[in-house]
Amino acid sequence: MILVRQEIGDVLRDFRLQRGQTLRQVASRASVALGYLSEVERGQKEVSSEILAAVTEALEVPISVVMRRVGDRLAVIEGIDDAFPDVVPDDLVAEVEPELSLQ
Repeated sequence: MILVRQEIGDVLRDFRLQRGQTLRQVASRASVALGYLSEVERGQKEVSSEILAAVTEALEVPISVVMRRVGDRLAVIEGIDDAFPDVVPDDLVAEVEPELSLQ
């Protein structure tokens, strides 16, 4: 059985290690309990969207990048060979652009 929480944890750990940060540093910057973040990285706890946002901000990685990497890992596990286009649909861009201009 594929556990999405395991893949999310692995990806978060990979980004943390790539940046040379300790679990304690990321937990502190994200205002998340050290033990909880450790359990998330080990795939033992589900992560809420709020905690995920805080952790990715602490890692200085967009959530979309984390989720894309998780999706790529899941595709490999599922044995999906078809390459998906690396294109954002025009209707989604049109929907999101006005929101981005307000930031």
